[in-house]
Amino acid sequence: MLVLFLGDGRNAIERLEVVGRSLWRLLCNMFSSGSNGSLLSGKSIKLVTFGDGVTILATVITFRMPSRLSKRISMGSMIIGWLTRSRESNNFSCCSRRDMDFTLYKKQFGLLDRSAEMEMFYYLVFGALAAVVAGLELSRNNKDRVTTSAPFNSFKNNYLLVYSLMMAGDWLQGPYVYFLYSQYGYGKGEIGQLFIAGFGSSMLFGTIVGSLADKQGRKRACVTYCITYMLSCFTKHSPQYKVLMLGRILGGIATSLLFSAFESWLVAEHNKRGFEQQWLSVTFSKAVFLGNGLVAIVSGLFGNLLVDTLGFGPVSPFDAAACFLAIGMAVILSSWTENYGDPTESKDLLTQFRGAAVAIASDEKIALLGAIQSLFEGSMYTFVFLWTPALSPNEEEIPHGFIFATFMLASMLGSSIASRLMARTSPKVESYMQIVFAISAASLLLPIVANFLVAPSKEKGGSISFTGCIQLFGFCTFEACVGIFWPSIMKMRSQYIPEEARSTIMNFFRIPLNIFVCIVLYNVNAFPITVMFGMCSIFLFMASILQRRLMVIAESHKSKPQDWTALKERDTEEESSNI
Repeated sequence: MLVLFLGDGRNAIERLEVVGRSLWRLLCNMFSSGSNGSLLSGKSIKLVTFGDGVTILATVITFRMPSRLSKRISMGSMIIGWLTRSRESNNFSCCSRRDMDFTLYKKQFGLLDRSAEMEMFYYLVFGALAAVVAGLELSRNNKDRVTTSAPFNSFKNNYLLVYSLMMAGDWLQGPYVYFLYSQYGYGKGEIGQLFIAGFGSSMLFGTIVGSLADKQGRKRACVTYCITYMLSCFTKHSPQYKVLMLGRILGGIATSLLFSAFESWLVAEHNKRGFEQQWLSVTFSKAVFLGNGLVAIVSGLFGNLLVDTLGFGPVSPFDAAACFLAIGMAVILSSWTENYGDPTESKDLLTQFRGAAVAIASDEKIALLGAIQSLFEGSMYTFVFLWTPALSPNEEEIPHGFIFATFMLASMLGSSIASRLMARTSPKVESYMQIVFAISAASLLLPIVANFLVAPSKEKGGSISFTGCIQLFGFCTFEACVGIFWPSIMKMRSQYIPEEARSTIMNFFRIPLNIFVCIVLYNVNAFPITVMFGMCSIFLFMASILQRRLMVIAESHKSKPQDWTALKERDTEEESSNI
């Protein structure tokens, strides 16, 4: 009996027809006249339904073996099957039990019940998270809401529209970058070099270009992001390695602008228009809820529609991303005003870098904030590379897209919690983030604990294991912490980073992050996965300790942050005295 699983997709019938025709031609060639035998008859592929809701396709093929064996045999129950739902009766149809022993089939492979259970498990996790998120959003009371003005709401909605379009352009590309490179025939080593080039570009060129936003204008920097990322998308049409490398370099530059220029423009414009400082938290939490949650889920589904359902190919998500970026750029050009970091002075880039370094060295709060951000984001980006092998160590079949959507839903849950916390006067963001970092550290310890307590399975294939289920809960908890982290770190940056060098300092924060990610990518196969999770957990515990230190310093310095102008004047005096 030959059993061939083709997956549980919607196009199973088409795939079965293709495979059936291929097998038929293969058998005809094997047993044709003049060869080793002859094909006598073959019944057409038939639909077979079983009582437990499983439908398969089956055919019975009869052929004559070589003449030296001089007998006919029946190649019964050649089954080309796939798992899907059915609402048919409890009896077999189109086929008798003599043709196949389905009980033996289930016992031998042990896949059907297990797959159905795991499919239900994924739905339960996703449904539970969706219910909690909906409950939190619908149960808001006055304490959880911030009273704002109509002009602010108009300003906020405009920014959220642009930010959502920008994030859609980013999220559409993510799931298909590795896949596209592999379709072009590149191996893991070459693909790894492309990814390292992207993070290295973000560290080197991105820091320079991002820092120019303070001098040349944040609006111009946001437009530059759109143009640079669109050019990166266009390079995906070429299979040439040099062109793809150029695309990764452009993508690295764009990433630095995405995570610095837009936030810098928002904070400066918010303050210039005289809105209350607390209202920034509303914009930050909504931006994370939409951009890092809802938009990510919709982008994943839209990308799947383009590639799999409509069959436009793996380049189509990049073309769609370029369209969203173009729309966002049009909104920026038509509705945003320009703002700068320090337009009163003319200084070169090195002087600007030196001034930012002075600000970091002179204010411990800024230095601590940068270290906390690097530790958490370094662990977060490492987790991106680890969760797939952690959930499928023995090549288990897991629904990557559905799990990714579940993670994004958990992130939406975190941002919803953060918006409630920041709407209240207590606890302060510096206080509750200690707990968030500790919880995130504990959640990434789960893979180590689970592998220690539960003996790992050695069976290849199948569905996610019991250990994988435990880890999935931990990973969803970590993603919820990520959802709390983003609006909270944005709020702390708006409080502690001086406006005059905001983009420059924020890009400085990304330098150790990019170095760390490049090292992890280069050595991702050198260490066991449990060691990598342990390292991430240690980093997150360190972030919790540093957050505690930041809270103590912030409470002891209730006055305003150090004056940026005074720092520059003091630095200039020191330079003059050294001449």
